[in-house]
Amino acid sequence: MERQKLNPTIQYVLSIVGFLCCCFAGLGFIPAAIAFYLANQKLKEAANNPENYDGVQAMKTAKTVSLVVLILNLLYLAYTIYIITTVGWDELQNQQQDMIEQWGLQ
Repeated sequence: MERQKLNPTIQYVLSIVGFLCCCFAGLGFIPAAIAFYLANQKLKEAANNPENYDGVQAMKTAKTVSLVVLILNLLYLAYTIYIITTVGWDELQNQQQDMIEQWGLQ
């Protein structure tokens, strides 16, 4: 039987997208969670038939990267929720408007 190669490209792409979306209130947890889930599923398949798969170490690395990005995003999401609940949405909007006026972007 021919050995299958585990290709972690999609997991890396989703992790990078998740990392880039971290700046948007931690919403990058969505692609990071998908990447982690996909990597985990592929590793489970490989664990059931280890003689049929190559590239297990690369997939483990992709799983670790996606987990780190997921944790970063969840921390930033929790921080964003904390700021909104303590400061308030209206005050955040006022601060943003003040910064725009200071920089002369309006």
